[in-house]
Order: sequence, then C-alpha cells, then structure tokens
Amino acid sequence: MRSVAARVAVSAMLVAALTVATIAMGVLLVGSATFDRLMAQHGATAAVSHAMFNESITWVFLVASGLAIAGSLVLAIVLGRIIERPLDELAGAARRIASGGYDARVRRPAAPELASVADSFNQMAASLEDQERQRRELILNFAHELRTPLTNLHGYMEGLKEGVVEPGPEIFASLQNEVGRLRRLSHSLDALAAGVDPVPFPEDLDLVPLINALLELNRPRFESRSISVNVELPPRLAARADLDSLYQVIGNLLQNAVRYTPRAGTVWVRAEQQRDSVLVSIANTGAGIPAGDLSHVFERFYRVEKSRDTVRGGAGIGLAIVKQLVEAVGGQVGADSKAGITRFWFSLPA
Repeated sequence: MRSVAARVAVSAMLVAALTVATIAMGVLLVGSATFDRLMAQHGATAAVSHAMFNESITWVFLVASGLAIAGSLVLAIVLGRIIERPLDELAGAARRIASGGYDARVRRPAAPELASVADSFNQMAASLEDQERQRRELILNFAHELRTPLTNLHGYMEGLKEGVVEPGPEIFASLQNEVGRLRRLSHSLDALAAGVDPVPFPEDLDLVPLINALLELNRPRFESRSISVNVELPPRLAARADLDSLYQVIGNLLQNAVRYTPRAGTVWVRAEQQRDSVLVSIANTGAGIPAGDLSHVFERFYRVEKSRDTVRGGAGIGLAIVKQLVEAVGGQVGADSKAGITRFWFSLPA
C-alpha cells in the first residue's frame, strides 16, 4: 500500500465499486420494480417477471460489472507503474548524487508534469556537477599556487643551510617577496570563504626585476642539475599585469624548465618589448614535445608521455594555470618544440 501503483489501483477499485453499487441500486431495485409493473400490466405473473428480468438484465449486469472492475484494476496498475517508474528513477538518481555521483541524470517522461520534474532535477544535477568541478579546480589551483612559493622558500633555506647560497639583502628581499605572496594567497582564501571571488588586479609593472628575482630564487635548483641559464633581457620591460599572477606564470615556466631539462642542459630566458605588447619566452633543451601534443599542453590535466611522465611530471595543471592567468589580463600563450629545444612563451599588454 506504500507504493504509488498500489494506491492508484486501490483508488480505482473503490471508484469502480462505488460506480457499480450505484448502478446496481438503480438497475436491480428501481429497474426490477418497473419491469415487474410493466410485465403485470401485460398479464405476466411475478415469478415469470423475475425470471425474465434475471435472464435478460441481472446476469448481463453482473458480467459487465465484473469486466469493468477487472479492466479498471488493470488500467490502474498500468497507470500507477507509469507514474511510479520515473519517480523511482528520480529517487535512485538523487541517491547517486547524494553519494557524490554528480553525473547522474534521469530520462524525460512523456507526461508534461513528470517531464517538468525531470528537467528541473537534471538542471539541478548539472549545476551541482559544475559547482563540484569548479571546487576541485579551485583547490588544485590554490594547491599549485602554494607549492610555488613554498618550493622556492624550501630551496633557498636548503641553500643557506648548506652554504651554497650566501645570505645578503637581495636574498632576504626575494624570500620576503615569497612570504608576501603566501600572505596575499591567504587573504584570497579568506575572501573566497566570505563569498567574494578574487580577481586579478592589473597594474603597470617592470618585468625585468621580477624575472631576475625569480631566476635568483631558482638558481640553486639549476645549479644542482648543472643547467646553464642564458638570460637576454632589456634594461626595462613595461607591461600591464597582476603581480601575483605574473609571479605564478613565470615561476611555473621556470619550474617546468628545471624539471624537463636534462642534467648539464641549457635554459634560455628571453624577453623583448614589442609595439603594443611584451613577449617573454623560456626555452630548454631536452627530448621535446611531439607535434600532436603541442596543441593540448595548456589543457587541464593533459600530460605528455615519454619525458613528461608521472615520476618527473606534475599534476598536469601548471600550464593550464599559466594560460588562465595570462588570458585573464588580455595576454596570450603558446609553445613550440623542434630540434631538441622546447619553448614556452606568453605576451602581455604593454
């Protein structure tokens, strides 16, 4: 009795029974008396009248009533199942979403009312799936942004500890910059927790000191792998960008250069002022990237096989973050790989 089909069937049975009872009272009582009176007027006895009525009316009525009740029961069960099936499917999909399966969807029934419910559910599921995707991407982005300054700080602390890096004002200024990035990142997390979406804040910057500072931060890692770094920078490089985003972009590209350049290889860091933009490129020797993979390297979670494997590679989101941050301030990114040299570049509005 708890299912929709059973309730519809019982309701149909009660309606059919009430209808049959009403008709029975009219036919078997009122109709029988009228039939007897008419037959008596034509000279028939009461016994003969009752027998004729039962043979012509009563049995036909009982058979028809039985068929009507059975038919209503069958139709009620079918109708109940038609209503109950999409509701069961909806309940199952809701349970899958509750357990984390945000890709659950339900079919659209033919009935307009049930179709509206299914459409609303699917829309809700799609919204939840999109929110979950954004949440995962946000966590990965912040984890990656935290990893960059922490890696830089760790490298310099190790260098200072082992005496590879000499302490000085420039070193402490670079370390202070990384600490400042961590502090600003924590403020961004506070803003997100408060329901405010932090956005890049473009400002006029000179890229040369920024690039030199990041090169200095990564110098111990280059030296630990005997990688030579060739730097070609103009005296000044004016661009409009978000400071923290730019630190993240150049830091990610330098980390990739350290990771994928073979021992005793070479890295080139170049920048030039163009007519209405600034072009920065970081190239390295190595196995290179297959031509078929170049168009996908900036896609989230995309990983190139061979040299960029799971042991040496990252999570597959660093270059996607680079693309997102550069394009957020109106810039462009790109990559090319040939003759054993791989180059990543980005341009920013001047």
